[in-house]
Amino acid sequence: MTERERIILTRDVNIVTIPDGNRGMLQKGQEVTIHQALGTNYTVLTEYGHLVQISGLDADALDKEVHHLETLVSETDVEAVEKNCWEVMRTVYDPEIPVNIVDLGLVYECEVTPIEQTLHDVHVKMTLTAPGCGMGPMIQSDVEKNIRSLPGVNRVNVEIVLDPPWSREMMSEVAQVQLGLF
Repeated sequence: MTERERIILTRDVNIVTIPDGNRGMLQKGQEVTIHQALGTNYTVLTEYGHLVQISGLDADALDKEVHHLETLVSETDVEAVEKNCWEVMRTVYDPEIPVNIVDLGLVYECEVTPIEQTLHDVHVKMTLTAPGCGMGPMIQSDVEKNIRSLPGVNRVNVEIVLDPPWSREMMSEVAQVQLGLF
C-alpha cells in the first residue's frame, strides 16, 4: 500500500461531501490527506475523518497543478464531437470508486445532433451505481460541464435513467481488473 499524501490547505476551498453530495468549504490551514486523484478532481480525507471532493480547478489549494480540460480534436463534425464527448466522460469519476464512469458502465448513450454546420446538441443517457446516490447530481454536473467545454457543442442534456439498472456486468474488463473483480 502506498502512503497517502498529507497536505495543509493553502486557502479556503469549496468541497462536495461524499457520499451525500452536499456542498461546503474547508478552511485554509486544515490538513487533508489525498485519498484519490483521478480525472480532474481530488477525493481527500479531512482531519475529522470525512471524505470530500475538491475540484481540479481548486488544485492550487492542495499545492497541485490546476486541471484544465484540453480540446482533444479541433474538428467539429459529428464524429469528432462524439469522440471528444466520450473522451471527456472518461475523465469523470465517482469519487468513491477509482474507475471512470465510462468503464464503470454508467454511460448508456451519447447522441450528437447537428444544429448548424459546426454546432451540435449533445444528449447523454447515464445511470448511477445505485438509485438515490448522493453523488449523482455532482457526477451529472461534471459530465455536462466537461462536454459543454468542447468545441462545436451548443447545448448539453445529461439525463439520469434508472432503467436498465446498473449492475457489475456493465463494467468493462479494464474496470473489473482495476477493482479486483476479474
